[in-house]
Amino acid sequence: MHVTNTLTEYGIISKLLHWLSALLLLIQIPLGFYLVDLDFGEERITFENIHVTIGLTIFYLVILRLLNNILNPKPKLNPSIFVGQKFIAKLNHVLLYVAILSITISGILKKLFNGETLVIFFKEIKIKDNFELADQFYNIHIYSNYTIIALISLHILAVIAHRILFKDNLLKRML
Repeated sequence: MHVTNTLTEYGIISKLLHWLSALLLLIQIPLGFYLVDLDFGEERITFENIHVTIGLTIFYLVILRLLNNILNPKPKLNPSIFVGQKFIAKLNHVLLYVAILSITISGILKKLFNGETLVIFFKEIKIKDNFELADQFYNIHIYSNYTIIALISLHILAVIAHRILFKDNLLKRML
């Protein structure tokens, strides 16, 4: 197994960043929906703190993944894949990054404009509260979550379609 990507396979760094991100998102999304229904109290505060910690971890992971993508170019797609599929794959990946950054940044801004303090990049940040802006960022946070659910579903369906319909095993490159 290679540390960095090759022309045909992802390296261990890319694989770890990918699967760790996937695992955290699979925990984070249902946790967020669970939080919505909780009344304010000790349980909500506990789960919200976990949600924030996981969200900030995902934020840092995405930044690392973007840096990794710059320094460690992705393997080439199979030449038999037609141009439209390549475009859709690249678009889906770009939109996944945009959605994740939108979710995490809107979540951060929602918390900050609610008057809370967060530690971001080892610096404690607190800004003047603005509940109107906090509500707007909360709405962005919610819509971005629905968007990412759709994009993740498309991502998984594409892997399944490639396996069943096109008889190629894209997943093998990321395992």
